[in-house]
Amino acid sequence: MQGITLYRAKKIITMDPRLPEATHVAVCDGKILAVGDVHCADHWGEVTHSIQFADAVLMPGFVEGHAHMMAGAIWQYAYAGYHDRVDPAGVLWKGLTTLEQVIEGLTEYAATLAPDAPLIAWGFDPIFLPNERLNRHHLDQISADRPIAVLFSNFHLMCVNSKALAMTGYDADTDAEGVIKDASGEPCGELQEMAAMFPIMRRLGIDFRALTQSESAIRSYAQVAQRAGVTTVTDLWATIEGDDLALLQRITAEDDFPLRIVPALGLAGGTAEEMADKALALKAQSTDKLRLGAVKLMTDGSIQGWTARVKWPGYVGGQANGLWNTAPAQIFELCKVMHAAGIQMHLHVNGDEAAEVAIDTLEAAMQHSSWPSHRHVLQHGQMMNAAQFKRCAELGIAVNLFANHLWYFGDQHAALTIGHHRASRMDATRSALDAGVVLAIHSDAPVTPMGPLFTAWCAANRQTMSGEILGEAERLSVEEALYAITMGAAQTLKLDGEIGSIEVGKRADFAVLAADPTACAARDLKDVPVLGTVVDGRPQLL
Repeated sequence: MQGITLYRAKKIITMDPRLPEATHVAVCDGKILAVGDVHCADHWGEVTHSIQFADAVLMPGFVEGHAHMMAGAIWQYAYAGYHDRVDPAGVLWKGLTTLEQVIEGLTEYAATLAPDAPLIAWGFDPIFLPNERLNRHHLDQISADRPIAVLFSNFHLMCVNSKALAMTGYDADTDAEGVIKDASGEPCGELQEMAAMFPIMRRLGIDFRALTQSESAIRSYAQVAQRAGVTTVTDLWATIEGDDLALLQRITAEDDFPLRIVPALGLAGGTAEEMADKALALKAQSTDKLRLGAVKLMTDGSIQGWTARVKWPGYVGGQANGLWNTAPAQIFELCKVMHAAGIQMHLHVNGDEAAEVAIDTLEAAMQHSSWPSHRHVLQHGQMMNAAQFKRCAELGIAVNLFANHLWYFGDQHAALTIGHHRASRMDATRSALDAGVVLAIHSDAPVTPMGPLFTAWCAANRQTMSGEILGEAERLSVEEALYAITMGAAQTLKLDGEIGSIEVGKRADFAVLAADPTACAARDLKDVPVLGTVVDGRPQLL
């Protein structure tokens, strides 16, 4: 046993119901040796007393159970979003709140590029600019000669200019799902979901794998997480090929790398059996700060993009009922094989029809093969209802709800996508807890900024951008919301035996805060400053 360091804090919030609060925590060999008062580690021998956190509040390191490694590297592209955002270096980027600002901002950005370089932007969402939807003619104003692609904030849609359409051969004769056409029958520039988007991405060099599996991407992701108090984070659609694994292992093995990463392998590019074999082979390569072996399955799309699969009465504007990224029959086959192989699955479900298909499919997989401790997770689950949560509890399925949507998109959902009644039960955290479901909440960074305290604020307040409280009956208490970003999220990753609470034997992963989030009003939860993190007992202050 190496040296023992006893940290004193203004307060330690443990998430351990047997000892909810403490003033001291002893750390040894990267783990928690003792928790309590100044004498808690006396019987272990000589200790080194540290007052480094004497004026701070310690919590278990926050766990972001649904985010993507490109949250750092995506900033190599132009930001075209409606909301103000902060990049990994802490620089504020002002939001573009009109179509004219988008065109002007991207025109200025284009002037900084080489003449033959494509212009790629991200973060745009037309739902905030309702007067006219972005189309190829707008982007042609920026450049008719340079290919342009604007990724929407949900990453399920994009809009491109005429040059980019010509590069892929999309024209009036194209008959492909997701290639949207205007009144004249010509492609308008909007492309929905990966099948339609991929030909553009390939030709313009938009490579999501390159945005995740590079040294700079991994390190910038750690910056994003550390600023948010996150010590364990997912990459919830990982494409690990070639030398990617060795790179991840090398970087995460560094003593001062401030993050535990849990990639989930995206299910694409092979048979179900081949992908199961790959997931199991990756699992065997797990390390302390790199946890492999889970998989991610896409079902439907995005509610605000009208590509999610929703049950009757559909979308309030009469839009068609979304798209399947994976056909239900294929979902069934993938779930059956993964469950039988003992591989935990994370299933993207936004619409309630997609959730129903996922639950039915998982139940069928469980009837085929017994695995009581699977703890598969429905991710997003935004339109799930009480009956679906009850089924999840009966089947041992966890949920990770997209609470940030309430503030970022709540007003738009009420007015434009699913109507006020259904929007008021979106991301129904109270219903999930009341049903007995293992619950986490998330940001889906970079779709919305990574910030678990903000996510907890969303779940505790359910306030929209206009100030409306959307579904008061679905609010969580502050304590429940904090549990969802620590122990709840750890449970969805099957890591609750190691992280998520400050208990003896667990890893010494802490979020260091400037104030006590349990002492402030729910409305102030998002404003608690993060001072840094501790990972494996190593402080990493901002």
